[in-house]
Amino acid sequence: MQEQYRTLAREGVHEIEINKSRFLCALAPVATEAEAQDFIARVRKEHPTARHHCFAYVLGADGGVQKASDDGEPGGTAGVPMLQMLVRRDVRYVVAVVTRYFGGIKLGAGGLIRAYGGVVGEALDALGTVTRQRFRLVTVTVDHQRAGRLENDLRTTGRAVREVTYGAEVHIEVGLPEADLEGFRAWLADTTAGTARLELGGEAYGEV
Repeated sequence: MQEQYRTLAREGVHEIEINKSRFLCALAPVATEAEAQDFIARVRKEHPTARHHCFAYVLGADGGVQKASDDGEPGGTAGVPMLQMLVRRDVRYVVAVVTRYFGGIKLGAGGLIRAYGGVVGEALDALGTVTRQRFRLVTVTVDHQRAGRLENDLRTTGRAVREVTYGAEVHIEVGLPEADLEGFRAWLADTTAGTARLELGGEAYGEV
């Protein structure tokens, strides 16, 4: 499992114009192929008169799922350069849709490749990326008397507090890098005078 990966910071659209053709690149973070296809369908619906809606997406922390479509442009001139840009920028869980409004001047294969790849690169620069780190989830159980201070201590020491649940006791879910687990056990025992319980959970990715 990948220790970390980069993904898109937010959804958005970036536009360029080349020889009167408009290229609108819509980017979105997505978790699954279904989400990617839904986004592609949404963009098509928003621009019903455009001639082409080319797309590319990369899923999986290791980039294991990659798909691209030229959507009527000459083979290899749109979807592939878009996909190559996503891979080159090392972003994951992202879909790109480039909608083209033809301006009447043909760009040629080289011009199309530069335009489709270029607008994706510019869109990534404009919207920004975030790094997501693999964490081991742990649940800390503590009494109400110590809970408030413990939660504050967790946050001030930079630990990723994901959820706090109040019941007969207080359960605090924390995300930790695997390498920090033993050190955290010792810190927790010292901070709570040995009164807190620690339960290991699964794994998840969170922003660094």
